[in-house]
Amino acid sequence: MKRFSLLLILVLALVAAVGCATATPTAVPPTNAPAPTNAPAPTNAPAPTNAPAPTNAPAPTQAASGCTLRLSTTTSTYDSGLLDAILPDFKQKFNCDVDVVAVGTGQALEIGSKGDADVVLVHARKSEDKFVADGFAKERFDVMYNDFILVGPKDDPAKVKSATTAKEAFKMIADSGASFASRGDKSGTNTKELSVWASAGITPTKEMKWYNALGQGMGETLLTSNEGNFYTLTDRATWLAMTAKLPNLEVVFGGNTIDQNPDKALYNPYGVMAVNPDKFPNVNAAMAANFVKWLVSPETQKMIGEFGKDKFGQALFYPNAAP
Repeated sequence: MKRFSLLLILVLALVAAVGCATATPTAVPPTNAPAPTNAPAPTNAPAPTNAPAPTNAPAPTQAASGCTLRLSTTTSTYDSGLLDAILPDFKQKFNCDVDVVAVGTGQALEIGSKGDADVVLVHARKSEDKFVADGFAKERFDVMYNDFILVGPKDDPAKVKSATTAKEAFKMIADSGASFASRGDKSGTNTKELSVWASAGITPTKEMKWYNALGQGMGETLLTSNEGNFYTLTDRATWLAMTAKLPNLEVVFGGNTIDQNPDKALYNPYGVMAVNPDKFPNVNAAMAANFVKWLVSPETQKMIGEFGKDKFGQALFYPNAAP
């Protein structure tokens, strides 16, 4: 019995040893095995980076925040096409739009005197000097000049073609009772016209049936004169720009060019003034100063002097800014 028990124990031990030898071991990674990594990106796919800014990128300008310069000016600078010809250069150089209000000089100065413009470009020297004296601008600068001429019906009923001065021509119109159209809008042209009447000792009134105060700009006054066969005083630039629309009118006093004008009192100077920021803090003073400097610069003065030559055979304005 003891021998059987001993044999049974040996058999069980043998079975246990065989079972241990065939058991599946737990997987243990070798100590020198590398840690798993993410698969590398394809060699032709660069890692994303923040793109560097171009080295020639322009610095931000005021136009990015909606820069606008308010220009109050006389109708002749607009009707003649001058502003359309030169303002793109200003916009390009300063990246600033120009909001143009073209009215008679009197109204243009009134707009400036309320701080509703940043800069004014007009042609009535006494009114301009008063604008500065009243503190609405600190300084006035010469820009250019042209001249006034008298236009009228081709049959010239008042016979003013024989006159040697504007004063004489106006007196002949009044004496003949020939119809005359006045802008009647306190513009620079209207101011000059009234001064010529005064020099002839004449004060036009609404009771004078031959005198028609229209309260219109230069372009409208010329068109009305063409339709009604009226005489009228106009700046030469607007006349040249609109001649094709005025078949019933011709120059009756002042000649075909400024050099042929026998009355130098009809010369017509233009001035530019930045509205005083001390009086109106809301104005765009920095850009107004830029505009003044640009307008009187040699480059812009050259553009002004060339304007109109290719189309009309003569300049419409003559630059005269101080060097």
